[in-house]
Amino acid sequence: MSTRDIESQIQDLYGIDVSPTMVSKVTDKIMPLVKEWQSRPLNRVYPIVYLDAIHFKVRDENRIVNKAAYSVLGINIDGQKEILGIWIGENESASFWLGVCTDLKNRGAEDILIACKDGLSGFSKAISSAFPKTEIQLCVIHQIRNSMKYVSYKEQKEVMKN
Repeated sequence: MSTRDIESQIQDLYGIDVSPTMVSKVTDKIMPLVKEWQSRPLNRVYPIVYLDAIHFKVRDENRIVNKAAYSVLGINIDGQKEILGIWIGENESASFWLGVCTDLKNRGAEDILIACKDGLSGFSKAISSAFPKTEIQLCVIHQIRNSMKYVSYKEQKEVMKN
């Protein structure tokens, strides 16, 4: 997003006028903190980690393109949720996930006990490459979503109640 896009978005959402110069100054102040957060050391062990991507469309040089925001949510030993990282890629792929897992490992994560993921082809192999002892399972939400494909639309509400 350009500084003018951000200016417009802030006006639309909050009714506040900010200049592109102010947006630029704030961004310049925040970016070092963002970089620090993105490279912070991680715990050695995470009992459960959820790996997923959200797909969205963005304007890039006057054309609309698809992007994927890869996110990793970890449950630490104390049972607290932590966002371990967010990465942006062109589209979801097992090779990108391998890079994400390698980044987690490079930042200090030595073991994940259970990794919850979607059904993307090659995803399990990408996780196992970085964390070979990890138990991998299909995320419950993805299991439900995949199962609901076989239920007629008229009956889905009733099935979901039970």
